[in-house]
Parts: sequence; C-alpha cells; structure tokens
Amino acid sequence: MAAAACGNDQGAAEGPAPEVTVATVATRDVEVFAEWVGTTTGYVNAQIYPKIQGYLLAQAYVDGSPVKEGDLLFQIDPRQFQAALDEAKGQLGRAQAALGKAEIDVKRYTPLAAQGAVSQQELDNAIQARAAGRAEVESAKAALEQARLNLEWTEVRSPITGVAAIATAQVGDLVSPATPLTSVSQLDPIKVTVPISEAEYMRFASHAGETEQERSDRQGAGLELILAGDVRYPERGSVSVAGLAVNPTTGTIDVQGVFPNPKNLLRPGQYARIRAVIDSIPNAVVIPQRAVRDLQGVSQVAVVGAEDQVSFRTVQLGAATGSDYVVLEGLRAGERIVVEGLQKVRDGMTVKPVAAQAPPAAPGAAK
Repeated sequence: MAAAACGNDQGAAEGPAPEVTVATVATRDVEVFAEWVGTTTGYVNAQIYPKIQGYLLAQAYVDGSPVKEGDLLFQIDPRQFQAALDEAKGQLGRAQAALGKAEIDVKRYTPLAAQGAVSQQELDNAIQARAAGRAEVESAKAALEQARLNLEWTEVRSPITGVAAIATAQVGDLVSPATPLTSVSQLDPIKVTVPISEAEYMRFASHAGETEQERSDRQGAGLELILAGDVRYPERGSVSVAGLAVNPTTGTIDVQGVFPNPKNLLRPGQYARIRAVIDSIPNAVVIPQRAVRDLQGVSQVAVVGAEDQVSFRTVQLGAATGSDYVVLEGLRAGERIVVEGLQKVRDGMTVKPVAAQAPPAAPGAAK
C-alpha cells in the first residue's frame, strides 16, 4: 500500500508536460544605434540692436516672417541725424575754404620772403596755417562720414537671411544701442546641439581622419531626428562640430548636428532626439527580449533540448535591437529557447514546445 501511494504521488507531481512557446535562435546583421536628447538652434543667430539713439518710427517687417540680408526691419526718426549731416557738410566747406586761403598765402609769401618783402616769420605762419587747414579738412571729412553713418543707421536692416522673431520694441519707443529690437535666425540648415558622454566623444574622435566617403559608409543614412511626440523628421543630418571642452559637472561635451530645413519647419529651442548608427555587428545571434529571465543581475534563457527537456543557461547580452537582444556569449544559432511560459518551467523539466510566429525584423539597434 505504501509503495502504491508513493507511485500515485509521483505521477501526480509530474503531471502532463506543460505547453510552452519556443523560438529558434537566429542570426542577422545588426546595426547598433545610440540616441541623445538635445535642442534645436539657428545656424546663425543675430541679435538686432540699434547703433544710435532715437524714436522708433516704424516696423518694416511682419513678426515671424522670412527676411533677406539687407531688408529694412525698423525705421528710427532721421531728422536730427539729417540736420547733423547738413551741419557736417557746412563745417567741411568752411575748413576747405580756410585751407584754400592758407594755400594762397603760402604761394604769395614764398617769393616775397625770398626778396625780403615779407618777413620769414610771416611765411612760417602761412605754412603752419596751411598745415592746420589740411588737418581741419580731414577732421571735417571724418565728422561728415560719421554723420552720414548715423543717418544711415536710422534704417535698421537685417544682417543675414533668415526668419525674424517677434519684435521686442514698439513703434514710439525711445531706443538706444542697449535696446534689443528683435532677432534673426538662419534656419536652413538648422543645428541640433546634444551633450554626449566623454567615452562616446572619444569613440567619435577616433574617426577624425576619415574621408567624407568613409564617414558616409560608416554612418549609413546619417543622423535621424525625432521630435516631440515621436515625430520623425523626414530629412537626415550629419555631425557638424564638437564643443571646445568637457563640462566638469556633467562629464559631457556638446556636439552639433546639421539638418536641412527648407520649409523652416524646425524652429530654435525645440526638443529633439538624435539617433545615429555607431556600430554594426555582422551575423549577430539575436533572441527575443521576452525570452530572457533576469536573476539577481544574471541573464538566463530556457534552452529546450532534443528530448524537449529544459535547461537554464546563463548568457551575456549585448545591444538591444527593437524587441530583441544581441547575445554575445552562451547561445548558438539553431538552438530552441522558451519565449512564452517561462514561469511554468524549471531546470530539467520536459515540456511540450509550440513554435512561435516569426516577428517582423527589427530595423536596427539602440544603445
């Protein structure tokens, strides 16, 4: 009776083999991606200030509209500067007249002094008056040029082609060289600034001597830009420049990417993520992420052997690629692993495997 009871208990404990979903370990070429968070900024950003003081008469552009280099943005009251220009012209005329008289005196006194008809001192005085007259003419010319510039600066023009911001000064304001009027940014192309770690920077710096073709081959299609709401920007970009120094507080260095922006869709200050290929792994062993069990920091998978017997195996994982992991060590292509039903199995158990439906291939990998 005791023997029969033990046999019944053992059969009840074993029970029928549990049904689990299995997948075959596959290999494929995998691109390893990295992703960083940054902000957009204009390719060239000009802060517009007046060069002279005066009352703002008019705003000549529409807020937020495209402007070209040399376009009129603001008009400052020109009347006082026109008057100063007219006065400078008069001073130049007087200086030129005085110089003309001095020239005549020198020509007249030179032969008379040789004949003794006038003293040498009178000739010397005439020569000095001529020199002073020439200096006065040069000074008057400089004053005239400054007056002309001041009058020209009453028209505040755009120094670059781009998009003008909303004006910060209003018509009727008394503005000065310390008064910001607006800003103009060149948005095509546009820059995206992202902080990357020192280790990532050193990895990129190792490719500093590459040719354009080599860089293009390694980066593939270039940088990918992902905007707020996971909106993918249609244009691809490229790395432009790295910052001067590493931030000692964060341990990062700023890197700028440049993206075409023909429709001015991107604006400065936008949140953005940059995604780029940093490596490629040929014939990588790939398994679904749901097949991995994490046990106190150790990654394990349930391998189903030829007799449908389960054995848990420790694996070393690499980059994630979509919903899969790259396996560096611990698995071979062609082996079967449990992808659904891990909670049902234990080491040494016999299972009833059911083949999983093949998912679509992942587009790439993320760091």
